[in-house]
Amino acid sequence: MVGMKSTANGGRQTPPATDPLDIAEFLCFAVYSASHAFSRVYHPLLKALRLTYPQFIALIVLWEQDGQTVGELGEKLFLQSNTLTPMLKRLEVLGYIERSRDSTDERQVRINLTKSGRKLRLRASEIISNVRHATNLKGKKAEQLVEELGALRTSLERYPRS
Repeated sequence: MVGMKSTANGGRQTPPATDPLDIAEFLCFAVYSASHAFSRVYHPLLKALRLTYPQFIALIVLWEQDGQTVGELGEKLFLQSNTLTPMLKRLEVLGYIERSRDSTDERQVRINLTKSGRKLRLRASEIISNVRHATNLKGKKAEQLVEELGALRTSLERYPRS
């Protein structure tokens, strides 16, 4: 068979190392499995705060700029409002945020941190520090990887969908 090579295991054929269906060669699987590894590191750290990772990153974006609309937050997190709204409701129940209609445009819902939500920032910085340590990536190497993954996401977002 073309592209197959013999092995010492009874003459069975194995695909060459460049087989397009070799999972070890899939960039998407490398990103997927790294994401799961991140989840396993974050989970116990966030559990004490009763947060999920998506809730945590929503808070991070709000710590950067409080008072954003649901739409603004969704853009930064790459989430649709139908995904974001239930998550924000849970954050409100936890007492970390308040949602209110914009006084100048009632179609817009603004998200504001509560005192409790702002105080959580200090604990969050400890979590980020722990996760950075777990990655074993330092300085420029970490920055470069973040930049490359951002470029990858942008390329994938531009790819035509059917």
